[in-house]
Amino acid sequence: MPLVIGVPKEHKPFEYRVGLTPSAIALLTAQGHRCYVETNAGVGSGFDNAEYVKAGAWITYGKDEVFRRANLIVKIQRPTEEEVSWMPGEQTIMAFMLLASAPVESINAMQERGITAIAFELIEESDGMLPVLYPLSQIGGRMTAQIATHFLRNDKGGKGILLGGVAGVPPAEVVIIGAGVVGMHAAEVFVGLSARVILIDCDVQRLRAAQERFGGKVTTMMSHDVNLAKVCTFADVLIGAVQVPGQRTPQLISRSMVQSMRPGSLIIDMDIDQGGCVATGRPTQHDQPTFVVDDVIHYCVPNVPGVVGRTATRAFVNAAWPYIQRVAESGSNAAIEGDTALRRGVAMRGSELVMAQPLSSWPGLPGRSPHHR
Repeated sequence: MPLVIGVPKEHKPFEYRVGLTPSAIALLTAQGHRCYVETNAGVGSGFDNAEYVKAGAWITYGKDEVFRRANLIVKIQRPTEEEVSWMPGEQTIMAFMLLASAPVESINAMQERGITAIAFELIEESDGMLPVLYPLSQIGGRMTAQIATHFLRNDKGGKGILLGGVAGVPPAEVVIIGAGVVGMHAAEVFVGLSARVILIDCDVQRLRAAQERFGGKVTTMMSHDVNLAKVCTFADVLIGAVQVPGQRTPQLISRSMVQSMRPGSLIIDMDIDQGGCVATGRPTQHDQPTFVVDDVIHYCVPNVPGVVGRTATRAFVNAAWPYIQRVAESGSNAAIEGDTALRRGVAMRGSELVMAQPLSSWPGLPGRSPHHR
C-alpha cells in the first residue's frame, strides 16, 4: 500500500544533512509513494528544490506541513518538541533518535501521539554491525584529525604542535579511547599524518585487530582507570570514541584526569551526543565548538558530520536505504516484524517505550553488549 513519505528540513543549528536524496525520492515515487519535501531541505547537501521536483516530490513551504501530512517521516536528527506537536499521531519516524540523552518531555510527547520511532543508530545486523551508524562514525573519526590540526595551533589556544613533527622534533601524542569505527578511522588518519597514536579499548580482540591493521604503527593498551590516568598525563590530543547502543556513554575520564593533562592539550569528545565520556564535557556547536576547563581545550560538538552535508548525506542514505525501503514497501509494523535488524532499531512503538528503563540509566536493550563506535 503506498505511503505518504515526508522529508523535513533539519532546523537544528549547523545541521546540513537531509533524510533522503533526490535519487532515493525518485525510487520511492516510482513505487507509487507520495513524497513531500520541505523547501530547501537538501540545500546544505547540495540538492535544490528542482532536483526533488524532478524526482517526483511535492515541495512544502511551512515547517509543519511535512509532519502533518506524512505517514512515514525520514530525517536525521530526532524531532524537537515543536516538531512532535505538529504530528497528528500514529505515524512512523526514522531518525537518529539518541533517546538516552533526550529530554523526558520530548519522549513523553511522542508517546502521547502514539509515534513509532525507529532509531537508525540502533539498527543492528546479526553480526553485531550497526550498518546505518557505521558511515557517519567513519566520517566523524576521519574528521578528528582535521579538528586536532586546527585546535593545536597557538592562535587557537593550543600547544603549537604539528601532528607529525619534523626531523629532530617528536610528533604529537594522540590517545584514542575506543577501537571501534570512530577510533579505527581516527587512528588511520593520524597514523597517515605521522602522529604517535595510542589506541585504548576494553576488548583485547579489537586491540589485536588494530595491531594487525596498522602493522605496529599504533600502540595498544587495555582500558582501565590506571591506564587512562597514565595516558592523560602526556596526551596532546585525547579522543573519546566510546559507545554503548541505547545507553548514555559511561564517563571514563574523570575531572582529576583532566586536571593532570598539560595546558593547551585538546580533548575531542565524539560521544557527547550520548552524554560524553569526559566528566568536564558539555555540548557545544560548530560556531563556538570549544571551551577550556583546567587549561585543557574541550571540543564537544554532537553533530560533527553535520557540516560535511553532501558527503554525510550520501553515505547515510546508501546505508539506510534498505531499511527505509522495507518500511515503505511493507509498512512499519510488517517491516519490523519481518526484519530482525530493523526490529532492534525500534526505540518506541505506539505509546510503548521499548527501552522502558529510566532515561538517566538505561542499560540498553536485552542481549546488547557495549560497543566502541
